[in-house]
Amino acid sequence: MNLSDIKKILPTLENVEFQLENGALVPEHFHVTEVGQIIKSFIDCGGVIRKEKTVNFQLWNADDYEHRLKPSKLLHIIELSESKLGIEDAEIEVEYQHETIGKYELAFNGKTFVLKNKTTACLAQDACGIPVEKMRKNLAQLPVNNSCTPGGGCC
Repeated sequence: MNLSDIKKILPTLENVEFQLENGALVPEHFHVTEVGQIIKSFIDCGGVIRKEKTVNFQLWNADDYEHRLKPSKLLHIIELSESKLGIEDAEIEVEYQHETIGKYELAFNGKTFVLKNKTTACLAQDACGIPVEKMRKNLAQLPVNNSCTPGGGCC
């Protein structure tokens, strides 16, 4: 989900709710403690220089159980970050501390924002020697070719 997407969704909501991909809800007294833009420059294992740009939200749970972030307040924080920091529209990455600080992709299921688990990947599989996964076949399902007979010269 891009920043422009969340800006369209927020005005339609009564409450801002986040949940993990497994269905567990982020406590409703969470705070958005940071909105920023992260630019990552790196070289992949194949030697290709790459640059990624993401918008970063950081969620934090405080002992402030009466706190509820309203959609208009989050929209205001986003607009403030755009005007003061020059944040551009990009994919949103959410930092949330569950057992440790995790980074999540953001999706919306029509009611809540979903923190989707991220995975690592090799960006240069063709350059770093990772073999292409071969398609597995069940030998019992292969057609039997009975054209090879004793003395036929095919064996």
